[in-house]
Amino acid sequence: MQNQSETSGKFDTLLANLPAKPGCYLMKDAQSQVIYVGKAINLSNRVRSYFHNAAQQHPRTRQMVRRIANIEWIVVGSELEALILEMNLIKKYRPHYNVRLKDDKRYPYIKVHWASAYPTVTVTRQMAQDGSRYFGPYTSVWAVHQTLDVLRRIFPYLTCDREITGQDERACLYRDIKLCCAPCIGVTNQPAYRQMIDDLCHFLDGQTEEIVSRLKLEMDQAAENWQFERAATLRDQIRAIENVVEKQKVVSSDYVDSDVLAMARSNGDACVQVFFIRGGKLIGRDYFLLEGAEDTPDAQVLGEFVKQFYDQAPVVPSQVLLPNDVEEVQIIRQWLSQKRGGQKVEMIVPRQGQPQELIQMAAENAADTLRSLKAQWEADTHRQEQSLAELKEALTLRQPPTRIECYDISNTQGTAAVGSMVVFEQGVPSKQHYRRFNIRTVNGPDDFASMEEVLTRRFNRWKVSQDTNETPGKKPDPAFGRLPDLLLVDGGKGQLGRAVMVLEKFDLAGTVPVAGLAKENEELFIPGRPDPIILPRHSQGLYLVQRVRDEAHRFAITSHRNLRAKTGLASRLDAIPGIGPVKRKALLEKFGSVRNIQEASPEQLAAVPGITATLAESIKTYLE
Repeated sequence: MQNQSETSGKFDTLLANLPAKPGCYLMKDAQSQVIYVGKAINLSNRVRSYFHNAAQQHPRTRQMVRRIANIEWIVVGSELEALILEMNLIKKYRPHYNVRLKDDKRYPYIKVHWASAYPTVTVTRQMAQDGSRYFGPYTSVWAVHQTLDVLRRIFPYLTCDREITGQDERACLYRDIKLCCAPCIGVTNQPAYRQMIDDLCHFLDGQTEEIVSRLKLEMDQAAENWQFERAATLRDQIRAIENVVEKQKVVSSDYVDSDVLAMARSNGDACVQVFFIRGGKLIGRDYFLLEGAEDTPDAQVLGEFVKQFYDQAPVVPSQVLLPNDVEEVQIIRQWLSQKRGGQKVEMIVPRQGQPQELIQMAAENAADTLRSLKAQWEADTHRQEQSLAELKEALTLRQPPTRIECYDISNTQGTAAVGSMVVFEQGVPSKQHYRRFNIRTVNGPDDFASMEEVLTRRFNRWKVSQDTNETPGKKPDPAFGRLPDLLLVDGGKGQLGRAVMVLEKFDLAGTVPVAGLAKENEELFIPGRPDPIILPRHSQGLYLVQRVRDEAHRFAITSHRNLRAKTGLASRLDAIPGIGPVKRKALLEKFGSVRNIQEASPEQLAAVPGITATLAESIKTYLE
């Protein structure tokens, strides 16, 4: 990567040194944040174009160019390499001026663990090259689990983690309620089980005719052999598949597997609807939201969606139907074909007939989805504004508390004590600003002293961030750089008193409004007022305070449990004579947990490097 700083002649020196080669460029602002990532066949020509008047016709582009303080670039060998690198950089930096899939998250997939002897089916957000098969993406975990509920009734796959030998004495409850085919007791052998999971995969791909034909043949053969229970099971499985297939709308006489894309836009928001057509049937649909699409042409927005969506998707169909041409269609088609294992992928803009009708149907769905979401967003925004206004009035604040910080303490008899800090901005959680504090200075179960330590450390970090702002090269933690508009402590008058002491220490009393929330009657205490403030029972202000408090409690409990588990794991093994850090690590890498070590035989323990037979006996004796 080459890097040039801004010179007295703005970017003259930088532009003069840009290579005429393919690659990616990163625009950075004065805080060294990446605000835009782009790619080019010729870096020199592309980057120069931003500083010509013709390139600045869009207000968003002009705004971006004004913010550029530095430009970096990476040279690659081809346009295709530049395309792939650009997607990875956008995923990494999520630049403000790039069009990108909304929400910094990975979408859920159904994962079939095909590499296992007896494959299981799970939900995941991470795809790995581990021999598994993936299906999705889905826009919500709820949609995934709805799908799995259907699948499990048709294909009763394993959900336990027991080792399958076929020799177990009895099956679990799921066998009795027909949600497991019980290979653990030998009811289903390995080839039959893997065939069932393969059918499940074909079902998810929309390929059901072959499955049904084979199952009918097996059912007839079972009946001829007087295996009536087996025949009845197959009959029920066939009916379940046919019931689902009947609900899948036949939308095309063309049996080419296709994805149909259409887009709706409104006031800077963009929603893309995707129809998944397999074997001529609509087997599913999903919508995806994009941000950063203001003042960006449809062709560019849709092109960015195609790149980011199929970068995540485990399957690329042979045909993608689009409402209009997209930018860089040739190189995107080349990339999609590469992802499909070298098989050709067509990107078609249909002008008439059934394919065009599908595009229109998808577009109408996208518009309806966007209207519904915007109505929901407006309702949520109204509730948030109402809750903040109610808190402003009830607590006599100078302004609505757009940033609320809440603190809670969690410990078990004073051990593994943890303080939580959660942040709500504009009435919604700002999870990137959540922080936890492992209590360092307090011995025993003293929540008041723990709260004092947490708040002192929080405002120390704020003070440091103020000093750091004037020191080049140092980046303050954004969670601490801004003061809260309202500081909440969970615990009532006692905790409120400690919070006031800390604020006075930092000369922030009167600057940072503070309140203590007593759990029993949802009472709010504020400094200088002996009586509590009780918000109306069904008010939006009360609901917000409860959500903030509950989130602080949840985050504290989770952090405490994690710390306690970590401490307990280390301390139990470290207390065994002869076990040091190296042997402890070897044991945990082999068995994964103290419980598994406890259940292992002395012979299994002695097989771990460094563990003698005598030491293995000592481990067993100590842990038991």
